[in-house]
Amino acid sequence: MATPARRLAAAILARVASDQGTLADALAAEEIASLDARERAFLHELVLGTLRRRGWLDYVLGRLASRPPGRIAPQVRDALRLGAYQLLYLRVPAHAAVSESVALARAAEPRGGAAGFVNAVLRRLQREGPPPEPSAEDDPLGWLTTAGSLPRWLAERWLERLGAERAAARARALLEPPPTGFRFNPRVPDAPARAAAAGLKARATGVPDAWQADSGPLASLAAEGLVYVQDVGSQLVAHLAVQSGTVLDACAAPGGKAFLMGDRLGPSGRVVATEAVLRRLRTLSELSARWGAVNVRSVGGDALHPPFRRPFDSILVDAPCSALGTLARRPDIRWRLGPREVERHARRQRAMLAALAPLVRPGGRLVYSACSVEDEENEGVVRPFLETHPIFEIEELPRWALPFAAGPFVRMDPARHRGDAFFAARLTRTR
Repeated sequence: MATPARRLAAAILARVASDQGTLADALAAEEIASLDARERAFLHELVLGTLRRRGWLDYVLGRLASRPPGRIAPQVRDALRLGAYQLLYLRVPAHAAVSESVALARAAEPRGGAAGFVNAVLRRLQREGPPPEPSAEDDPLGWLTTAGSLPRWLAERWLERLGAERAAARARALLEPPPTGFRFNPRVPDAPARAAAAGLKARATGVPDAWQADSGPLASLAAEGLVYVQDVGSQLVAHLAVQSGTVLDACAAPGGKAFLMGDRLGPSGRVVATEAVLRRLRTLSELSARWGAVNVRSVGGDALHPPFRRPFDSILVDAPCSALGTLARRPDIRWRLGPREVERHARRQRAMLAALAPLVRPGGRLVYSACSVEDEENEGVVRPFLETHPIFEIEELPRWALPFAAGPFVRMDPARHRGDAFFAARLTRTR
């Protein structure tokens, strides 16, 4: 029988492939939380790494197996992918990688020849190694869909829009595990000293009060309330929206941006954090209480139909999007999304901006952001909005944000700034 971490990893891959909930929910399941820290970390590496590299793993396995991955039973294919990932990328003894994958295949098909098939393919990979990669220069589409591990539609899109060199640079960046960003709890003055004493090693970033962790017990420090784990790009967007008075975070869950804005405003300001999904709203409220965000109020509400009459001093619209800028952190998106999803999100984003714009007071601020690298969800939302809403104009970015700027907007690209991609536009309603 395979180890618990490998069995759970295979189950998560099957769940993601059948679109039964999100990867984040699968990884947060109680049976995974009950694993010891080392096994849990191994499981995360197995799942995330296999999903990130799935395109390359399938290419490798297709050269070694007697039939292409698409003609292999899903659970057997997942056993092969997990075994190949361990052989190619982890310091796992080869015999363990092979035998554990064979056990997964045997459990999936006890009476078939799946176990022998998996054993033969992985033993051959162990002996021969992977085939050469396609040339990124001579065959950029071939490289992007194999070594770059992108679905064909996305590879073709980036190749057309970015060119071969930039598309490959982005794909390479999104194959690497992203850094972990965080910030200290401002209500705990000795939080940095306590975190350092616990072994946390971190580096400051160009975003105010945002840090990246190199090593240390970040999860336990977060559980103590000393730090809040949040990507640097997400923190950047929240800083752009801070404005004295009352701020609306229109798509707030899980709450990190709202809590940061509340911390920045202090007792003289207030943040209204709205969320349409009841389950996510409950999580938002629980996290708010745990963090001590006393000036953040959680409210049920849909950004397309905001339940407010009074204007706000600032509104943040961190719009639901394709999340194609987060493929390193959320690698399942590579294999779940299709090209129609990008335009579907863009239509919704344009409607959200139009619905929320009347709630910005004269002289107030409107910040639009999305964790996407696709123009349809970025400038393609903001430019038409400005054309149809001439009372809004682009606001100058603060000096600290200029290293992340592309023209008048913020654009964090994984190939240039490690972490998730973020686009942000800061607008002012004229008086």
